[in-house]
Amino acid sequence: MKSWPVYVLAFWLCAVVVAAAFDLAPDAIRLEAILHGPGFAAWLGNDDLGRNILSRVLAGAQVSMTVAVLVTVITLSFGVTVGLIAGYFGGWVDRLLMQITDVFLAFPGILLAIAFAAVLGPGLNNLILALCLTSWVGYARLTRAQALSLRGRQHVQAAESLGAGTPRIMLKHMLPLLAAPLVVEATYSIAGLVIAEASLSFLGLGIQAPQASWGSMLRDGVRYMLVAPHYVLAVGLSLMSLVLAVNVLGDKLRDALDVRR
Repeated sequence: MKSWPVYVLAFWLCAVVVAAAFDLAPDAIRLEAILHGPGFAAWLGNDDLGRNILSRVLAGAQVSMTVAVLVTVITLSFGVTVGLIAGYFGGWVDRLLMQITDVFLAFPGILLAIAFAAVLGPGLNNLILALCLTSWVGYARLTRAQALSLRGRQHVQAAESLGAGTPRIMLKHMLPLLAAPLVVEATYSIAGLVIAEASLSFLGLGIQAPQASWGSMLRDGVRYMLVAPHYVLAVGLSLMSLVLAVNVLGDKLRDALDVRR
């Protein structure tokens, strides 16, 4: 039972591979099967246009995980770069970069993402851009705090005295020591980004029809909750299982990488 988050995450990763490798026809409309319950032909039932909910759930998982991983890679790279520069150089560079970071931190992340998505317009590319603009600050603050403590370490000072360049010191002598907290932060970020993507799509600012998204599917399914509860339950439980598994896995990684334990 202790490994269930790994199994759940592995299941969704396999589901993403299946959705990418096979044409599951998530957009195929069957008017004769509108809001049909689960059965042999459609294991999770059909939606308000007769489309196979299982196929759309798998396609939505592909979109959610692609957005989450891509945004995490971009924001992690940018945030770590900003944090390392601020923590290593200090002085006015640190103050300038942290003041810019504080401007983004002054607004709730999801509200800022909604504002950017509304300005940029709906769509997958604009959704990724909006999430990237709001998700890097956590990495920057974490990296800066760790870099400030590493700046005075003896191995960093020894590298400086031997003539090592600034990029080499950052990449070879500081960044490896930041890996553990950054990995844990990235894990939590993936779960948050899955929720953010679903929230923006639910509001109509993210993935647009007919492309499948868990958020838009929840929005459409709420209208039929009394007559077709399988629609909302299938999507809601899928979203909950993925986010819960990633969060629990993040807790386990935090405990495993904590040197004080």
